Amino acid sequence: MPAWIERGDGIDIAVRVTPRSSREDFAAGTADHFVARLTAPPVEGAANAALAPLVAKAFDVPKRAVTLIAGDTARLKRLHITGDVATLAGIAAALYGAEA
Repeated sequence: MPAWIERGDGIDIAVRVTPRSSREDFAAGTADHFVARLTAPPVEGAANAALAPLVAKAFDVPKRAVTLIAGDTARLKRLHITGDVATLAGIAAALYGAEA
């Protein structure tokens, strides 16, 4: 799966999460996923709860527009971001340094 896929009401992204990091960061990773560094520990959903606002800020959408769709307990997660597909795909491409 590529790092993002366009859907009818937004995009799906793959994110590899590193919990208990010294800083919070969201950036391009490999061709298959973005990377997110979170200060939150991977216990009781703390890392998942910290991931949504970080992704929402990177894509300039409200937190409610970001939904975890797979990988609740895994490092590799899939998220759905609701919004204008062209705008979201453009932001994803810009994170990778490419044009949409």
